[in-house]
Parts: sequence; C-alpha cells; structure tokens
Amino acid sequence: QARLVASGGGLVQFGGSLRISCAGSGFTFSNYALTWDRQAPGNQREFVAHITSGGVTNYTDPVKDRFTISRDNTENTVYLQMDNLRPEDTGVYYCSAHWGTFAYWGQGIQVTVSS
Repeated sequence: QARLVASGGGLVQFGGSLRISCAGSGFTFSNYALTWDRQAPGNQREFVAHITSGGVTNYTDPVKDRFTISRDNTENTVYLQMDNLRPEDTGVYYCSAHWGTFAYWGQGIQVTVSS
C-alpha cells in the first residue's frame, strides 16, 4: 500500500531553520514528482515547492532563496530545508507525490514560527 509519512515539524523562532521530511513507501518513489504545499490558519492550501523526478526544482516566490527542496531516492525521502523562517511561514505542511494519474499525499505536519 502506497503511503507518505511526513516528519520534522515543530516550533521555531523567527529567523530560525527547520528541515521537514516525507518518506514514501509502496510505490516507485524515483518515478514521481514531489511537492510540498502548506495551509495557514484561515487560508487555502498553497504551493510551496516542487521537484521533478529528474531533480528540477521550483518554488513559490515568498520562499525562494530561503527554502530548498531535495530528494534522496535511495532513502525514498523528500526534504524541505527551511531557513530564515518568518511567522508567515506558519502552517500545516503537506507532501505529495505525482506520476501520471497516480498521486499520493502525506499527513500534514505543523510548522510554527514564533515572532
């Protein structure tokens, strides 16, 4: 059974760093493009970062130069390194994997940035 399990969320101070992870199992992880989205309280879910199966990345403008998405296909894991965190980065972060018509989502994890 395919699944994605996210980990690494928590509370961090303004300007701090945090790395969140999402481990996949039950599917051929290396074939899939991977995405991180987030949802702040009272807001809609929004795109944060994406990495293709070939390693090409893109980011939403507010996180460019602060966040880095990467993947380790030997560990079936996607990472989101978040630096210089701001209170507006607070939210529930979701990972997802996509390949053609196949898509899987992990459970959300809370990231809270205190001012």
